[in-house]
Amino acid sequence: MHHGSCLCGNIQYRYSGSIDEVSRCHCKECQKSSGSAFVAVAPIESQYFEILKGEEFLKEFRATPQKARVFCSNCGSPLYSARDDAPESKRLRIGTLDTALNPSHQYQGFVSEKPSWYGVSDAWPQYDRFPG
Repeated sequence: MHHGSCLCGNIQYRYSGSIDEVSRCHCKECQKSSGSAFVAVAPIESQYFEILKGEEFLKEFRATPQKARVFCSNCGSPLYSARDDAPESKRLRIGTLDTALNPSHQYQGFVSEKPSWYGVSDAWPQYDRFPG
């Protein structure tokens, strides 16, 4: 069981599925949406994700068609992204987790778009896009 929240605490959620994969996405959109070199996300199953508090604070932005980036309208914390053509899954921003995480599979995607000032220095596999 995983619990998470936004920065201001207005939104709290629970995820009752397992989180076995974490990726760092270095694409330009993720850089812009995070204000950093990458976004750390985990694919999760929508059926096990539940907003416990603050659903009225959820807001979404669509930089690209068919993909909603969902965040807190009060503090701006990004929570997850969801694709219209894949309602069964979401990509959870793992920085919002309040519980520990120990994924078995980790990798870096879109490293060809990483900013020049950021050097990838870990042993995670690196891909020009996402594997699959």
